Amino acid sequence: MQTSNILAKLEAPMIRESLPDFRVGDTVRVHYRIVEGEKERIQVFQGVVLKRHRAGVRSTFTVRKVSFSVGVERIFLLHSPRIDKVEVVSRGLVRRARLFYLRKLSGKAARVRDAREQ
Repeated sequence: MQTSNILAKLEAPMIRESLPDFRVGDTVRVHYRIVEGEKERIQVFQGVVLKRHRAGVRSTFTVRKVSFSVGVERIFLLHSPRIDKVEVVSRGLVRRARLFYLRKLSGKAARVRDAREQ
């Protein structure tokens, strides 16, 4: 038996099916569960998806937002139990798989075309 088959069997029960279909360029709102001491709260992080790494249970996605004129990027594990939900705010039209060029841009130049604007 190959190791990829063994990994697939081990990872199958960990994969979440309840996540929406989103792509690079979409604006998403990620509800992330944060534990501080004994308290637990949900923090919302909204921004543009810069990249997706598709690797089964180890899949990740990077979200970027600008907060108080400072760019903030956060990498989330797609199938993490700490992610409460992911909402797609708007669909973006991009022609790249990685949007790292947005890091150099600021203001209106850093916007992603909306799918409705075509």
